[in-house]
Amino acid sequence: MKKLLLLSAFVVFGLSTSIKAQNVDFGLKTGLNIANLTGGDVDKNNLYSFHIGGLAEFKLSDTFALQPELLYTRQGSEVENSMKVKLDYLAIPVMAKYYLTDKFSLEAGPQFSFLIDDKAEFDDSALPDAETDASSFDFGLNIGLGYAITPNIFTQARYNYGITTVAENPDIKNSVFQISLGYKF
Repeated sequence: MKKLLLLSAFVVFGLSTSIKAQNVDFGLKTGLNIANLTGGDVDKNNLYSFHIGGLAEFKLSDTFALQPELLYTRQGSEVENSMKVKLDYLAIPVMAKYYLTDKFSLEAGPQFSFLIDDKAEFDDSALPDAETDASSFDFGLNIGLGYAITPNIFTQARYNYGITTVAENPDIKNSVFQISLGYKF
């Protein structure tokens, strides 16, 4: 697992050695996750959490770019009057960006997520936290919008739809809406 994460980090950020420096922007981003788990017959509420990480934007032309990211993200769900399910991932989204204008972009791409920690926190403080037995890998598809406020500061809104199941029987999948604020160096 550690070797796979290390390899992924090299792939995401190591591509810059083969591309000219003026065509690559590096940056940091953070933001709000509005996460939920879909599937099953239990009513679930949104879990408000966060994401934080780094990115590299490779400009392939004036209108097209590739943006791999490395994010720490908390996902999951809240079951009303019962518990919170928290799933912490190391996520690697690889976004294709199409610039409609110099400031506004459409984004889409896959996301590969590796489970770091999982727990169920019960509202009843007498019950200890428990592991959820969530799958160690999650694959999803992202679609979103980006807007450059200045040449260095940007904002993004993105939806991640989980393709693989987080838990079997019933088939439960991630569903996450993200709002981000970032800075390019």
